[in-house]
Amino acid sequence: MKKILLVEDDPNLGLLLQDYLQLKGKFDVVLCKDGDEGLRAFTKNDYDLLILDVMMPKKDGFTLGKEVRKINAQVPIIFATAKSMIEDKTQAFNLGGDDYITKPFRIEELLLRINALLKRSEASGKKEEEKQSSFKIGKYEFDYTNQVITINDVHQKLSTKEAELLRLLCLRKNEVLTREEALLNIWHDDNYFNGRSMDVFLSKIRKYLRDDPNVEIINVHGRGYKLLIN
Repeated sequence: MKKILLVEDDPNLGLLLQDYLQLKGKFDVVLCKDGDEGLRAFTKNDYDLLILDVMMPKKDGFTLGKEVRKINAQVPIIFATAKSMIEDKTQAFNLGGDDYITKPFRIEELLLRINALLKRSEASGKKEEEKQSSFKIGKYEFDYTNQVITINDVHQKLSTKEAELLRLLCLRKNEVLTREEALLNIWHDDNYFNGRSMDVFLSKIRKYLRDDPNVEIINVHGRGYKLLIN
């Protein structure tokens, strides 16, 4: 589920939007009633998208958007306002907003904009993932290109499958990597025999990382695996 932060001072509209989006079954929507509350919520959790009302007490949406951009330059932001002046639209985009919707709006239109931004964000994230080849895993350094992990100047060479699997775990650090995603990305088939083969590679990777007690790969029952770095 995608996590959305909705900051809206109109309680009726806020609850309506929250209920509608959550009923779609793929969004977890956190609703805040003003800019200060919105900023506190943003700093405590990771969000996939923000919807910020512009005209709010305590801290307006543009100010909140500016402060969000100092913390995170990538998270998509939709500004929502009753104003339709070109100056407001210009300010919204100059502050790093990704979209702008004028009240009153149809909820279906907002949903279309949300889906479009999330799709674009996911595509951009995948491109960045494709570029990343060096990872810090606790006390270890992992060089995906050369398929080597290093700790205290001791090098461990990995097989291609081990390197690919460890890279996926690193990209999902502290999150669940599902068995299906790993099998389809690396083996291109999630059949039983490939699953057993992956379990063998995971056992080897765990041994390679055993010299740092703060690094652990755990099984998440019925879902997959998680690389935990304390």
